Amino acid sequence: MENRPHSRISLLATVSVFTILAFSCSLDKFAVRTVAGFLAGSGQGTVFSGDDDPELVGDALPFALKIYESLLDSDPTNAPLALATGRAYVSYAFAFVQAPSDQLPVEKADEQKAMRQRAKKLFLRARDDVLRGLEIRHHGFTTAIEGATPLAALRMVNRSDEDYLYWAGAAWLAAFSADPFDFAQIVTVTRAVALLQQVQDWDNAYSAGAVHEIFISFYGSAPADLGGSEQKARENFQQAINLSKGLRAGPYIALASSVSVKNQDAAEFRDLLGKALAVNVDADIPDRLVNIINQRRAQWMLDHIDDFFLDNGGGG
Repeated sequence: MENRPHSRISLLATVSVFTILAFSCSLDKFAVRTVAGFLAGSGQGTVFSGDDDPELVGDALPFALKIYESLLDSDPTNAPLALATGRAYVSYAFAFVQAPSDQLPVEKADEQKAMRQRAKKLFLRARDDVLRGLEIRHHGFTTAIEGATPLAALRMVNRSDEDYLYWAGAAWLAAFSADPFDFAQIVTVTRAVALLQQVQDWDNAYSAGAVHEIFISFYGSAPADLGGSEQKARENFQQAINLSKGLRAGPYIALASSVSVKNQDAAEFRDLLGKALAVNVDADIPDRLVNIINQRRAQWMLDHIDDFFLDNGGGG
């Protein structure tokens, strides 16, 4: 009997410790979800996308990417965070890995190949992050999209999933673009196109023509047996220009680098890139960074026009 007060105190102390630990864990999870919600939502504004210094953003993004991944590891069922992580990886891989690789000289072919392979890996990582988010929202989606037909997967989603479908499809096609001779990727391209087509079917004006911009490059450069079509490329180009109100350099570069080069039309190539360079990067702050990067690309393409044409018409 004499030990009971001591036992009671020990029990109370033990309960208190576990209560504090549980509360601490709850606070940790709350903190993770608060930060994750900020990153996955609109809280970050145009800190990155509206910057006018690509080098500054390029130096900062790798750390930011690992922050995303750390938070996702702490909160693995957070679908919006999975989407945000994939979206960030796509943006980084395009702007700071693939785009610079395209501008390497011929004598650095090995370095270019290595950078393209790295870009492909980053794009696939991004795709898998976004698909993870879709799986969280719709159990069985991953198995369905990897099946013989994507139709079963598309029947599982609705318009509230359009951002997930867009970024998964964009990352998927970007991986194919980085390594178009990878047979394993070639056989899955139709799935990526199906995801993007579904977004376009829901909202033709999605993100001011973002799907159309991707389709310019895809239809303009893909072989006919994969659905390539100059007519579709040009139709998507016109839609992208109209929907973006001519404020994006991307559509001009997409058509120039695919259809104009394929047709060996140097005059059209120059005209399109000239229009890309004429875009006012300060007129659309959310797209300022990507416009600056794209304009650098356009200028490089004009400066190296002989790399694209057997006969550039004497103006290069």
